[in-house]
Amino acid sequence: GAGRAMVTADEEPGTPQGAKSPLHGRPATGAPGPPGGAAVRATTRAAIIDRAEKWVAAKVPYSMDAYWSDGYRQDCSGFVSMAWDLGGNEWTGSLDRHAVRIAKEQLQPGDILLFHNPADPEKGSHVTLFGGWTDDSHTHYVAYEQARPHARKQSTPYAYWTNANRYLAYRYKGKGVGGGTPGGPGVDDPYGTRPGEVPVPAYPGRDVFRPGRSHPAIERLGRQLVKKGFGRHYARGPGPAWSESDRRNVEAFQRAQGWRGAAADGHPGPETWRRLFR
Repeated sequence: GAGRAMVTADEEPGTPQGAKSPLHGRPATGAPGPPGGAAVRATTRAAIIDRAEKWVAAKVPYSMDAYWSDGYRQDCSGFVSMAWDLGGNEWTGSLDRHAVRIAKEQLQPGDILLFHNPADPEKGSHVTLFGGWTDDSHTHYVAYEQARPHARKQSTPYAYWTNANRYLAYRYKGKGVGGGTPGGPGVDDPYGTRPGEVPVPAYPGRDVFRPGRSHPAIERLGRQLVKKGFGRHYARGPGPAWSESDRRNVEAFQRAQGWRGAAADGHPGPETWRRLFR
């Protein structure tokens, strides 16, 4: 579980999975999960990580036959179906229909690493939710996953303990505002950076983001947090005066990068600023 920082490859849990199915306890409305052309539910990286955190905190027991109170199956693919807020329980053979392939260098929190083994799809496949890199060399990342004995997050070698070269990175189609129009927000550029824009404005310094301070950069920070889906703690929207709402939204963004402790205290340093505006 979350209490263990690391497991060895020999301790890698078996993660057999159930078949594609509707959400448990709800009437089926046709085939489970949206078909290729069906509408995709919009979500944000923060919401995806938040849903995953709830299962980890609840220590949802691993099972390929049981369903949690939200209707999602308690196995690895059910966990991702839940985190992505899909309309049904997918399996490793169908999750890619809700996503687009991305490169390792494009991975951001809320994306997945998927290994579907056609030779043994039930017992030989697995999927993890990417929570952010834990090192600058990008050799380990925070993996959220449903594995025995229960949901957990921990530092994991890229792409996994075994079969690392068989995992593929995917991004949910509904992440951000997902239109994919040239120069606008979409899968390849989910935050809408347009050609010719300066990607990262100058960092104003740590002292700006403290109680009692007022500065245009604070409102600029708040608008960017909202743009990226991390504005849920604002009651009336961002403003130029530093507030607890700003701090809590920054903390949510930092935690979505996989940071913890002092690195996720809600006060934006240069790296938080860079990632927020890139």
